[in-house]
Amino acid sequence: MSEFAKLPRHVAIIMDGNGRWAKKHKLKVALGHRKGVEALRSIIRESSDLGIEALSLYAFSTENWKRDPQEVEALMALMLEFFASEIDELDEKNVCIRILGDKDGLPEKQRQALIDAENRTEKNTGLKLNIAINYGGRAEIVRAARLLAEKAAAGVIRPEDIDEASMARELYTKDLPDVDLMIRTSGEMRLSNFLLYQCAYAEFMFPTVLWPDFDLAAYHEALHAFGSRERRFGGR
Repeated sequence: MSEFAKLPRHVAIIMDGNGRWAKKHKLKVALGHRKGVEALRSIIRESSDLGIEALSLYAFSTENWKRDPQEVEALMALMLEFFASEIDELDEKNVCIRILGDKDGLPEKQRQALIDAENRTEKNTGLKLNIAINYGGRAEIVRAARLLAEKAAAGVIRPEDIDEASMARELYTKDLPDVDLMIRTSGEMRLSNFLLYQCAYAEFMFPTVLWPDFDLAAYHEALHAFGSRERRFGGR
């Protein structure tokens, strides 16, 4: 029997604090991101083992291209390394990988690695692992609106038939439940353009721990806190 009273179906995490962790330990920022990947591995495994349906991770936003070119280059290299080293275990654990964001805006090696990971795991029925790369929440909503507009213009649907359900079907997260629990580490309290539509009724938690130090104990604490909350979805 699970130690948790109630688990979220869909957890989203903004993995914040890698740079500050590196600065705190007098290391290069790239080493902070590498340490963050170590934390990520354990959170993915635990989410899978607990039977959580979906885990969405904010890995690289559309705004992150503005960072120092050396940091961006390090992140792109780490992306390749992560998929090369983890894909076998993720596939064996029945994890289904979905990339949220514009893959076509990435360098070719990274784009192909993401496509390969999606193709290899698309039929897996376990944890739905959504990795947001070159992603922006507003851009996702605009993209969905454009797709609906194109269908309406082509006569496939009528404008008056467009509703929340049809909108949701055009999002990157189609066929997945909305976010139940949103965690942002490092104490920052904002969404930073992540899953804006999907977080309409999410529970939010902002632990002050920096992402590389976000261990299983911290994750369990957040899951226990979620289980103790009463969710009303606008009701009383």
